Amino acid sequence: MRSPLRRRVIQTCWPALALLAVSCQQPAAVLLRQADNSGAGLSSIVYTGDPNSAPQLIKGFFEIEDYSWRWTAQRFSVILRPPAGATGESATLAMGLAVSDGVIAKLGNITLDAAIGPTSLSPETYTKSGSYTYTRDVSASLLTKEEVQVDFRLDKAMKPDGQDIRELGIIVSSVGLEPR
Repeated sequence: MRSPLRRRVIQTCWPALALLAVSCQQPAAVLLRQADNSGAGLSSIVYTGDPNSAPQLIKGFFEIEDYSWRWTAQRFSVILRPPAGATGESATLAMGLAVSDGVIAKLGNITLDAAIGPTSLSPETYTKSGSYTYTRDVSASLLTKEEVQVDFRLDKAMKPDGQDIRELGIIVSSVGLEPR
């Protein structure tokens, strides 16, 4: 029986799995094996500069840059394991991010919001470039599964132009669920 994460990897990433494996310098079989651990191989905190985190970055993340971070698209998602020992307890969602000068110059302010399932977390608006930590409390009722999918959305992103064909949103260095 395939785990929900493995099915998602196969369904959403199979066409790009070969490219992902090349960018992660891991063969596709390794990525699928990691995804088949039914939550056992998941981390509660992922560092986007770590190629081993790629299976948990399920949508809207681009390749690693400067060995430490990734650009996002307007919509991006990650799968996390609830924090160890947090059974029945709430947690804190924390994302290390940066808003670039170029994004602010081109788009003005930018608003980030997140959701876990149907539950929306409070948005945050960034009006100037810089490094930030987006933190939100997550109730215990949202942490009952072995896998927690967090979906992020920006109200706008830079459209592809020139030689860069990516839709660029924000820069993310880490995303995680931490015990409270």
